[in-house]
Amino acid sequence: MEEGEQQWKGVKSAIEDPEEARVIYCALDSFVQYARIAHFNCTHLRRQSFYALPEAHWKMLAAPPFNYLDTLDKVDNAIESNAELARAIVRVGLVNFQPQDVTQGSEPTIPPRWRGCAKRLDIDKARSTLRQFYRDWSAEGKSEREICFGPVFRALEAQKESRPKDASPMRVLVPGAGLGRLVFELCAKGYVAEGNEISYHQLLASSYILNCVEKPGQHTIYPWIHTFSNHSTRDNHLRKYAIPDVHCANELTRLEEEGVAIGEMSMTAADFLCLYAEDYQAEAWDAVACVFFLDTAPNLIRYLETIFYCLKPGGLLINHGPLLWHFENNAPAGHGHDDDGDYDTTGIADPGSFELSDDEVMALVTKVGFEIVSRETGIESPYLLDQESMLQTVYKASSWVARKPHTTA
Repeated sequence: MEEGEQQWKGVKSAIEDPEEARVIYCALDSFVQYARIAHFNCTHLRRQSFYALPEAHWKMLAAPPFNYLDTLDKVDNAIESNAELARAIVRVGLVNFQPQDVTQGSEPTIPPRWRGCAKRLDIDKARSTLRQFYRDWSAEGKSEREICFGPVFRALEAQKESRPKDASPMRVLVPGAGLGRLVFELCAKGYVAEGNEISYHQLLASSYILNCVEKPGQHTIYPWIHTFSNHSTRDNHLRKYAIPDVHCANELTRLEEEGVAIGEMSMTAADFLCLYAEDYQAEAWDAVACVFFLDTAPNLIRYLETIFYCLKPGGLLINHGPLLWHFENNAPAGHGHDDDGDYDTTGIADPGSFELSDDEVMALVTKVGFEIVSRETGIESPYLLDQESMLQTVYKASSWVARKPHTTA
C-alpha cells in the first residue's frame, strides 16, 4: 500500500455515513486527548496527593534517593513522547479521510463539531493502542510475536509444500489484524495477505505505521508509564522503546533486491461477519490466520461459519490464542453497556452471545465441518507483558489447525 492511496477498503463510503463518521472522529479525537488525560491521571493527581502529605514526608520523598517529583517530571516527558506518535496518527488519519471540513493545503484538524467527542472508553483504547506498538513494532516485542506468529508460519509452510511448485501465491486472511504486523510478515514471506479490522483505533495506527513512517525508530514509546504499581525499579517504569523496528517499504524493497519473492498486503475496514460472507468471498482464501481473535466473537458459530464459507476446499483455519471471551457479562445488541453507560454494539452483526471451554470450542469446530489437523494446548503466550514487572500474567494459549474438507456434504 503506497502513501497517498486509499489505504483501507470501505473507508470512503464509511465516512459518508453519519454514525460511522462519529465513530471515526471519536477515535481520532481520543488520540488528540491522550496527552491531556494521561498528564491529568498520571502526574497532576499524584502531585496533588504528594503535597497533601505531611510536609516532613513529602520533603523526604522529594530528596534522593527517591526524587519523586523528578519522577513525575520524567513521566510527563514520556507522555509527550507517546503523544508525538498519537498526533502523527491523527494527522495521517485526517488526510486519508479527506473530509470536506479540512481546507486543502492547511494543517488538517478535526472538524469543530467533533472536537472533544471521545468518551472514556475511546481514550482507553487510544492508550492501549499506543502500548500495543511495543508488542507489534518494537525489536523487544519480537519474542511475543514469535510465540503466536510461529504456528501460523509453520502451518502455512507445510501447506505450501503440498502444493504444485507453479501454484499461485497462497491467499491468507488475517481477521482482527490489529496493527498489521502479521499481515506485513506474511507479505514478506511471499503470501498475498489481507488484514481485516473493525477498530478504527487499530486501523488509524496500522495505516500510519505501515505506510507513513519515514524511518525505523522514528518514534520512542513508553508503554509502562500509565501505572505506578509493581515496578521493581524506577528505570523499568520509565523504560523506552524505539518503533518501528523495521521500515516496511524499505524492508520489502531490500528483500526484492535480494531475489526474495514477496507477496502483497492490504487491509479492510469492515465487520468481518458482513464482509467475508459476501458472494465474492466464497472459497476465496487458502488460509485464515486467527491470532488472539476467536474469543472476540459473541457468537463463535457465526465466526466459524464465515471462515468455513470463505475458505477454499482444503483451506486451513489456523488459530492461536486464549479464551478471554470479550463479551462475557457484556452481551451485545442492547444487553450490555460500555464503560460510559451507553450501549456498545459496534461491529456486531446480530445479538446473542455464549462462552465455551477450549474442549467445547474444538467440538464446535468439527460440528461446523472442519477436520482437526493438529492441536497443542498450554502454550505460554504473554501479551504486552512487562518482563521486569513484579506482576506477571501469561496466557496458556491453545494453538490448533483445522482444514475445510476437499469435499463437503
